[in-house]
Amino acid sequence: MTPKTKSPIWHPFTQHALQDKMTKILRGDGAYLYTADGVRIIDAISSWWVVTHGHCHPRIVSAIQDQAARLNQIIFAGYTHDPAEEVATQLLQLTPAGLDHVFFSDSGSTSVEVALKMALGYWHNIGKHRTRIVVMQHSYHGDTIGAMSVGARGVFNAAYGPLLFNVSTIPFPATGHEQVTLDALESTCRNERPAAFIVEPLILGAGGMLMYPAWVLREMKRICETSGVLFIADEVMTGWGRTGTLFACEQANVTPDIACYSKGLTGGALPLAVTLCRADIFDAHYSKDRTRTFFHSSSYTANPIACAAAKANLDLWRDQSTLRRVGLIATLQEQALEPFRTDARFANVRRTGTITALDLKTTDSGYLASIGPKLGAIFKDRSLLLRPLGNTIYVMPPYCVTAADLAEIYGAISDAADVG
Repeated sequence: MTPKTKSPIWHPFTQHALQDKMTKILRGDGAYLYTADGVRIIDAISSWWVVTHGHCHPRIVSAIQDQAARLNQIIFAGYTHDPAEEVATQLLQLTPAGLDHVFFSDSGSTSVEVALKMALGYWHNIGKHRTRIVVMQHSYHGDTIGAMSVGARGVFNAAYGPLLFNVSTIPFPATGHEQVTLDALESTCRNERPAAFIVEPLILGAGGMLMYPAWVLREMKRICETSGVLFIADEVMTGWGRTGTLFACEQANVTPDIACYSKGLTGGALPLAVTLCRADIFDAHYSKDRTRTFFHSSSYTANPIACAAAKANLDLWRDQSTLRRVGLIATLQEQALEPFRTDARFANVRRTGTITALDLKTTDSGYLASIGPKLGAIFKDRSLLLRPLGNTIYVMPPYCVTAADLAEIYGAISDAADVG
């Protein structure tokens, strides 16, 4: 029987039988969160990877306040508004050259749904029957049906199997086995003639912060291009400086055919997502035949307030000092991580850009590793927001984090290792 709780809220990715008391946060400021009890918490994972410049950044807050007093919502079918137009224009200036159209949605998961529908709609509308999607082992693209279908099958979606469609899977390009991955992708593209390949560039997030080099990403794009397979880059997590460049695809010098961006799009202030595509994908839907319309929407598509937050965020990214700050955080992260590379308690110590990860050596591993909740409790007692992926501990801070903050974070990680 479910016990009575003080709140009727059902929290995400939370087993209430094991964690029924939630920490109430009253406010955020920069890299810090403050609880109802007055405790200051260092946000070491950017509140689920969304906060970039810091909580309640004044320029973003001001933009939200101003827009809320002007226009707070308007249907986006047949109507438009300045914040959306400005965001779309700036996105096409900042993202890899060759992306031509911007479709707004509400979350990373829905941006992936949009990308999949764009790809299938493209092939359908040009009269070719290509429906298979190729994915990478250990991938995660969200929790809606299409996004779950192109993610790894396992604990996240085992109960929902009857709803999911079949995909083709290539292995993760583990160090020393990259060619196995590339050969598998080339064979799949040649033999199955799929519609699209979707991948998280450089880092697989929820799959365990698994990292691979830019040259592999470049080769995967080349194989898709040679085979006529649409290349979908899910940069929901990897975008906005996380990998050291504004977007991960920049490091491979590739332009995806379709790209998904969210999380840091508004600096972490409001939910918003976009899916960008090449002109020919849009053109395949452009027709006086209404049956070729791209049938996707949500009530809050391109919400003006969310777009105003995104516009303020994009303005910050146009300032070169922002990327310099990203470079500094990457350097500080590497310095903080260095002692762990020779620490026998850890394995696979790794970093890409501003993201670090390391695996605590335990008797069990993976997302449901028994050590995970113990680690989480230790970090919470140390006033740190760290949420391990099982025995994998990762640090993905907002870019306003300080060297002192990082020292506190990694000191707690070192101490927590002894519980294993």
